[in-house]
Amino acid sequence: MIYRLLFIFCTLNSLSGAAMSEEKTSQSHRVFEMRTYYTHPGKMALLDSRFRDHTSKLFEKHGMEIIGFWKPKDKADEVLVYILAYPSKEAAEKSWKAFREDPVWLKAKEDSEKLGPIVKKAESLFLGPTDYSPLK
Repeated sequence: MIYRLLFIFCTLNSLSGAAMSEEKTSQSHRVFEMRTYYTHPGKMALLDSRFRDHTSKLFEKHGMEIIGFWKPKDKADEVLVYILAYPSKEAAEKSWKAFREDPVWLKAKEDSEKLGPIVKKAESLFLGPTDYSPLK
């Protein structure tokens, strides 16, 4: 849990200067999703490859804005955390549905898991910015 809080803090601080006030107003209803993946032993390289070569492009295709990807310094070989942004929670649900049904994703997932599943556990947490958050 401490990793999650640190990632949120770092993300918000690193992006705080990027948005202009006009952009903040137009994005005031955005929601963020923080996802944490725990891999099976020895599978992080496969997960990295899948994100690098397939997943990231498919996120963009389906309207999922990538904020960033991180690995805890002491568990970089077993934990991946990333944050996505959407116009709304409903848009997130619609994007995930389209992503999960995309034939390109289904093929990439199947190909990357020929030797067994990569992800042991996945957690998702939807976040809404506070009224004092520099990132909205």
